[in-house]
Amino acid sequence: MFGNLEPQKEERKYTTKIESPIYEPKNQKPHILELYDNQKTRRLIREIDQSSLPTEEKMFLVDAARRHTIFNYEKIADYYANASPEMQSLMEKSALVIIDFEKAIEYGYVKMCDDIRTQYLEEYGD
Repeated sequence: MFGNLEPQKEERKYTTKIESPIYEPKNQKPHILELYDNQKTRRLIREIDQSSLPTEEKMFLVDAARRHTIFNYEKIADYYANASPEMQSLMEKSALVIIDFEKAIEYGYVKMCDDIRTQYLEEYGD
């Protein structure tokens, strides 16, 4: 009735080839306040602080509000390139920059699931 719903090999729109974008940092270290915009976060936290909610609920909402901070990753890369080794290490651990694939795996940002890999190879081959 519906015909073959399986994608044909020649119809695949996605590739298994992965190329990481390479950014060439500038030689100028931006001011730390240029790395992010937390205006919405601050407004939300102010509102939460002024509320009559219990402390545990406020703590939860404050943590949730932090996800509204906007990061400028181009400026973060520039800052990283001109930062101390300690700052660079902590920026890598926070995934503000991904320097290499091995570190991304080490820090848990990239995980390969054998089941998914096996299923993919069964369906699409090498």
